[in-house]
Amino acid sequence: QVQLVESGGDLVQPGGSLRLSCAASGIMLSVTGLDWYRQAPGKQRELVATVTRAGSTDYADSVKGRFTISRNNAENTAYLQMTSLKPEDTAVYYCHASTIVLSRTFDYWGQGTQVTVSI
Repeated sequence: QVQLVESGGDLVQPGGSLRLSCAASGIMLSVTGLDWYRQAPGKQRELVATVTRAGSTDYADSVKGRFTISRNNAENTAYLQMTSLKPEDTAVYYCHASTIVLSRTFDYWGQGTQVTVSI
């Protein structure tokens, strides 16, 4: 059974930092890669950052230079280091991975972790 478990969300002041974790079981993140998404109230879920199986990374323009995605293969855990946080970063953050089996794509999501940026 595949599980993705996020942690690390919190209330933080503008300009602060947080590190989110996504612990995976049942899949190998070194094989699947991993994405971080976020969803703010009343808005659609948006892709924030990606790390591919090869280790390359990509970011939404809104977080470039402030967020860093990384992966620890030995721990099968991915991270999202967030710095210079802004109120508009407030959202529930989800990790996502997918696998392809016999040409079918299977998507896996964590339960989400709340990040609130406020005075």
